[in-house]
Amino acid sequence: MKTPDDVDGLKFRVMNNDLYVQMIDELGGNATPMAYSEVYQSLKTGVIDGAENNYPSYESSGHYEVAKYYSLTEHLILPECLCVAKSTWDEMSEEDQGIVREAAENAAQEQRKLWEERAQKSRELVLESGVEINEVDDKAAFQDKMQPIYDDFVEEHPELETLVKDIQAAQE
Repeated sequence: MKTPDDVDGLKFRVMNNDLYVQMIDELGGNATPMAYSEVYQSLKTGVIDGAENNYPSYESSGHYEVAKYYSLTEHLILPECLCVAKSTWDEMSEEDQGIVREAAENAAQEQRKLWEERAQKSRELVLESGVEINEVDDKAAFQDKMQPIYDDFVEEHPELETLVKDIQAAQE
């Protein structure tokens, strides 16, 4: 998969989520919502043609055994969040809140470092197994295809238009 046109007509596993379905639909593919636990067998038997994955999951799930091509689109960045109930937070002293904030910032930096190390190790393992990795050069073509999704989102949530534009500007 090098261009959005390469998705046309292919069946891609997505999470059961309207945004993910819409994303594949905009690329001309057939979004196939299914549980992650079904992906390996579905790839193996041809029920789906592809699925989204990061290197560690692609490797640890064994998907590389049945899907020998990996296109690095980098189309998603999923944030990991540290959540605390407001009632719990409000019960904490300012000093304790500061300690939690500092620990969270330190943990986030460490997690990013560990994730990058794991991703690199998984990339090396799947390459050694014979997987062909396609570094997608024209990511802008994929971004352009997503514009209707952004437009729909802003129409439904006009109060977030500035945030969406800021995110898009950061991608440039």
